[in-house]
Amino acid sequence: MTSEDDSFDRLLEQAQTGDEAAMAELFDRYRKRLRQMVRLRLDRRLQGRVDSSDVLQDAYLDARKKLPTYSAKGDLPFFLWLRLVVGQKLTDLHRHHLGTQMRDATRDVSIYRGPMPEATSFALAAQLMGNVTTPSHAAIRAESKLQIQDALNAMDAIDREVLTLRHFEMLTNAETAQVLELSHAAASNRYVRALKRMKQILEEARSEKG
Repeated sequence: MTSEDDSFDRLLEQAQTGDEAAMAELFDRYRKRLRQMVRLRLDRRLQGRVDSSDVLQDAYLDARKKLPTYSAKGDLPFFLWLRLVVGQKLTDLHRHHLGTQMRDATRDVSIYRGPMPEATSFALAAQLMGNVTTPSHAAIRAESKLQIQDALNAMDAIDREVLTLRHFEMLTNAETAQVLELSHAAASNRYVRALKRMKQILEEARSEKG
């Protein structure tokens, strides 16, 4: 076991006994990745009304309450457990704010052992295109973004989720396989296929702009 593993185990043990500083340090280790997940999966209608920092703070409080029941010897690694807690909080917020207007936010493909809002094609296209830097490019980029959204929507649902997890949430292949309950080989093959499709989408968008 490495010193990093020892450090994590020590922090986890301290956090499970109520050490607030240890819990905060554990959560901070994964805050950047969790924030990216929230940004990808937060319904665009809630942007400006719900802040990712508030989502993470509420999820942190939930995780602190639930931590004594978490077992490091279980089959869910700590990061994926935290991600699940954050995803459940995000789903609760969607239901609270959108109610019957909420689109299908509980696709079985989207989360390991529970509901989680899917990453929308709008959010993925925005990540792929980046921010508009000049007004003169705004119309062209908006048109390209719509083309990318259409292409992403046409992708196989699991392939798009694998792409989201690996390319945008930066999960490892092992983490992705566990989230989607796939074999490591299947998760890897789907990611390669989705990545090729994403590159094709971007090339088509660039050629049409040119």
